[in-house]
Amino acid sequence: MSNKPIVAIVGRPNVGKSTFVNRLLGARHSIVDDKAGVTRDRIYFDVEWMDKQFTIIDTGGIIPGDEDEIMLNIFTQAKVACDEADKIIFLVDGKDGINPIDYDIANILRQSGKEIFLAVNKLDSPDKFINTSEFYALAVGEPYPISALHGSGGVGDLLDAVTKDFDYIEENEKSENIRIAIVGKPNVGKSSIVNALLNKERVIVSDVSGTTRDAIDSLVKYEGKEYILVDTAGIRKKSKVDWGIEKFAVDRSIRAIRNCDIAVLVIDAVEGISDQDKKIASTILEAGKGMILAINKWDLIEDKKSDTLNKYSKEVEQEMPFLSFVPKIFISAKTKQRLVNIYKLSDEVFEQCTKRVTTSILNRVIMDAVSMNPPVSIKGKRLKLFYATQVKVQPPAFVLFINNEDLLKDNYLKYLENKLREAFGFKGTPIKISAKEKGEKQ
Repeated sequence: MSNKPIVAIVGRPNVGKSTFVNRLLGARHSIVDDKAGVTRDRIYFDVEWMDKQFTIIDTGGIIPGDEDEIMLNIFTQAKVACDEADKIIFLVDGKDGINPIDYDIANILRQSGKEIFLAVNKLDSPDKFINTSEFYALAVGEPYPISALHGSGGVGDLLDAVTKDFDYIEENEKSENIRIAIVGKPNVGKSSIVNALLNKERVIVSDVSGTTRDAIDSLVKYEGKEYILVDTAGIRKKSKVDWGIEKFAVDRSIRAIRNCDIAVLVIDAVEGISDQDKKIASTILEAGKGMILAINKWDLIEDKKSDTLNKYSKEVEQEMPFLSFVPKIFISAKTKQRLVNIYKLSDEVFEQCTKRVTTSILNRVIMDAVSMNPPVSIKGKRLKLFYATQVKVQPPAFVLFINNEDLLKDNYLKYLENKLREAFGFKGTPIKISAKEKGEKQ
């Protein structure tokens, strides 16, 4: 998987950072409000400009030296974003002019050593572009006059300059190495699993939860094939996550899920299934990633009767029925029991994530499913499915062409998903099914 260049957008509160992000995305993904400090978290978005793909970080507004706890956290987040970023867009308010805080921020950004692009926002007409001249005093380079709200001014020139040395990235470019993220709650044994698979102490292991702060990549070879293992920080309940370093570590874990090919969700065999395990599983599915459930610390289960494993499997299925298609593996990082099977399972799940179904066979399965169980009539109208096609992989995604979207209910979509799984497997991978109307509603 290609590592896209990262561009952080920073500035004091209410200069239009989230509006600028929304302009780049063409949609309102970030919260826009006149109240200072609305964006508190760093938020990551993938964007494209002139065939150049990169990731932008929308940060909270900075007020250096502000002793207010929230503002201090926002300032810290923005500094972390600058550390992560390859380039920085420093946004200032052209309508208000230079603010003393802008000087403080400029000093901090210069210390980062990163390439800085100064964007003077809220200049809605060319006659106001002269207002940029005073911003040379910030000594961070040439100011670009822009209007994030209207998309006018030098937005294009700014993005051309930022992306000039970015490489073109094919949307479906894939690494030869499967990227496996080891994820889960704190203290379930994620780092121990990584160390055992690597046969060396690559990651610090401790019984104190929260030891791992960053998502750490390790290249490992097994039976002649290379894999990338990603150890991540434990993901706790949002209400229990402290602002600051732990918050950033959890953010990176979520990003590791978004960037992986296969997510191995580690569950503590002794503690059993928790609500947080379910939430992390849902995060993986929403990201469209292949998944393996790894029940760790199996060596601590005292009852070793022959049916213990089957009973535990049934308990997992009862607690998380939405993961019925996800393979389970019972392991011990301490004894290395079944650990290497993670590689084999990852290969199998990755194959399912990237599976393509021919249109003719797909339509045969769909039409057979409709014949066996026709959709019910709703107010005298009945759903008609004309044909289906697969539009992408990772995860496999399908589009149904139908007569009326209002007639396609969730329970029937689930029925069709089950039929697709019966026919094609899709072990360990979510599948996406959407619909488009074709012809007249009837």
